[in-house]
Amino acid sequence: MNNLIDRAFYEAIVNFEDSEEAQEYYYKIMDTETERRGKKDTIRNQILRTYAMLFCEDVGAVPGQAAGPDEVEATADRLYTGSMQFDPKHWYRMRYHFPVIDDDNYDRFAALVIADLNAGPLRDAVVNGGDMLLVGDLDPLHMTREQRKNQKIRTIDLGFKGEME
Repeated sequence: MNNLIDRAFYEAIVNFEDSEEAQEYYYKIMDTETERRGKKDTIRNQILRTYAMLFCEDVGAVPGQAAGPDEVEATADRLYTGSMQFDPKHWYRMRYHFPVIDDDNYDRFAALVIADLNAGPLRDAVVNGGDMLLVGDLDPLHMTREQRKNQKIRTIDLGFKGEME
């Protein structure tokens, strides 16, 4: 999967709304069939399972199953990078390109996150800049000091040293 989830794929997702070529490239990659350990699958299913494994544990996702629209929507506002000091200059909102997440685009949002982790600016921030990918409650930038103090945040270990499996 990692050789298809590259910077070109990331750019196709970011430019999806503005370019037919980007849309065609996105669908070509997402619908690509792969085989691993004798089992055929699509890049789309692999991305949705990876997203579920990394981000959906606490919203009722079944281990090993692909994230669905409800799981992706429930977690989209909680993904940030930065440090736990809640410095607004260093928080990156993963939902920036997706004001609404629904049945039509949840897989594209999950693909954006995974592609960004693998080949986008998020990877650069995490690997080269020392930032962390954080999963926390909704909108910490608009929380009171007390709410931030009591917020449960967990860091995600990306589990790779330059490449995703």
